[in-house]
Amino acid sequence: MKAKPSASTFLGLECASVKGNVMARELYIGVMSGTSLDGVDTALVAFEAGNETAAEQASRPELLATDAFPMPDTLKSALLDVCMGQATNLKQIGLLDHQLGHLFADAVNQLLEKAGIEASAVTAVGNHGQTVFHQPDGDSPFTIQLGDANIVVAKTGITTVADFRRKDMALGGQGAPLVPAFHKGLFAQQESTTVVLNIGGIANISVLRPGQPVIGYDTGPGNMLMDAWVYRHLGHKYDEGGEFAASGTVNPRLLSQLMVDPYVSRSYPKSTGREHYNLPWLEGQLNGLAETVSEPDVQATLLQFTAQTIADQVARFVQGRQPQLLVCGGGGNNPLLMQRLAELLPDWSVANTRDAGIDPDYMEAMAFAWLARQRIHGLPSNAPEVTGASGLASLGVIYPV
Repeated sequence: MKAKPSASTFLGLECASVKGNVMARELYIGVMSGTSLDGVDTALVAFEAGNETAAEQASRPELLATDAFPMPDTLKSALLDVCMGQATNLKQIGLLDHQLGHLFADAVNQLLEKAGIEASAVTAVGNHGQTVFHQPDGDSPFTIQLGDANIVVAKTGITTVADFRRKDMALGGQGAPLVPAFHKGLFAQQESTTVVLNIGGIANISVLRPGQPVIGYDTGPGNMLMDAWVYRHLGHKYDEGGEFAASGTVNPRLLSQLMVDPYVSRSYPKSTGREHYNLPWLEGQLNGLAETVSEPDVQATLLQFTAQTIADQVARFVQGRQPQLLVCGGGGNNPLLMQRLAELLPDWSVANTRDAGIDPDYMEAMAFAWLARQRIHGLPSNAPEVTGASGLASLGVIYPV
């Protein structure tokens, strides 16, 4: 995986042209902090003004500027402790909620400054928040995202939409993944299947088949386990270029054991996160083997596990003569992972979403700009066929200025 630039990207647009073209459009900012905890992605997105349907609006977003805002190591460490189930208390949760609110607000303000856009020109911010626990199943399903939206409003001066997942869960859904509803309109259905694969900490797919409802769910781990293992043994935040994995060999016994994890074979709709796939889980898998596996071989096996769990699900949905897999997220920057996916899916065209005109590093941030836009206009933004919710809903809570 290749690190994203710290400076904002303007996609070939000059600031003056960005400013000059906003009058007939609405501007939204999407803010996304994912399970990898590697920073905050922000995207400034323009939508044509009006009150069109979800599908009509999703087909016409324009990505104007992007930025990657770093997360302090101390904050990341504290969040990992909570996500991994270590003992906590309400005071610590409150502090994290407060600190993340400031982090997200600072990320938005930095994007505005670099893009040369006034806060008053932006209709709303769509802030996903930082997920610290996601339990969509059982007698009491719930999800928790931290990052006080009131602080984002106060510090940026922009109406903010947050808390996107719980309305879907209240309707009996998984609350995830939410991005397939955006993909549904963004990528027009062709004569063959298109699968949009996001490889963040967790890998999730949006399946777009001709004449059929969209399908979407988490396939299993994305970068999460690989990142945790390389950080433990090399001190790197991620395995750049897949070099650590390339130095090892896939261990077939470890791979077989990983593949029998119950989540892998569960039927969709389903979603998962760090509360399931984490370093203690991996250590338990290693301790269950009758042999010791070298550190590079573990990394190689984790990459294969990620690729295999993705490919097995994607292959289920082949339709037409030219199915395509479009990859976004940080995992798309790992050439070894991309190579392995292509090998496992020989009948598919495997490409980066950049080839389809969408920056792969900012797809999810764009999606939350769209989700904010839908909420502001009271338009539906979930896909019940994906999440399992009982009906359509306009997701998110509006925090006005």
